Amino acid sequence: MSEGDSVGESVHGKPSMVYRFFTRLGQIYQSWLDKSTPYTAVRWIVTLGLSFLYMIRVYLLQGWYIVTYALGIYLLNLFIAFLSPKVDPSLMEDSDDGPSLPTKQNEEFRPFIRRLPEFKFWHSATKGILVAMTCTFFEAFNVPVFWPILVMYFIMMFCITMKRQIKHMIKYRYIPFTHGKRKYKGKEDVGKTFAS
Repeated sequence: MSEGDSVGESVHGKPSMVYRFFTRLGQIYQSWLDKSTPYTAVRWIVTLGLSFLYMIRVYLLQGWYIVTYALGIYLLNLFIAFLSPKVDPSLMEDSDDGPSLPTKQNEEFRPFIRRLPEFKFWHSATKGILVAMTCTFFEAFNVPVFWPILVMYFIMMFCITMKRQIKHMIKYRYIPFTHGKRKYKGKEDVGKTFAS
């Protein structure tokens, strides 16, 4: 390997100006992502606002329906991954290799671990909306289609996919939404103290 052959290095062995710029830009982006992690509601409100702006843009331009359809399929795929457990219980039924969800009342409680965590779901959905918004600025992506067919096909796919997911959730008894730690009710305090 000769001098300057490695990625991002200039002839003198130091990183090039372009490489340093994009590295720094990536660090700033990651810093903003890290700072936004605890603000779940704000993140989702911004994403819903972006999707609303996208819908208004598509409505006003009266085009880019195929981009909207692709975005809908992508978001549906993300949502299904968000609802699914990391380890599929149907695959774990026959083997005892790893952890499984409890199926009986006397089994130990194991928390639901998602295949796609909430933060990655939000991040991917936001990036998808921004990519779709960018596509609406290019006429090449404005493929003429009869949009009612796409809407009906998307609704049909959504219903079939969600029906299958709900049946899977019922069959293997898991709920993808939990609200904090379970609280157990103990014995009531009668207020008497022990005197020695």
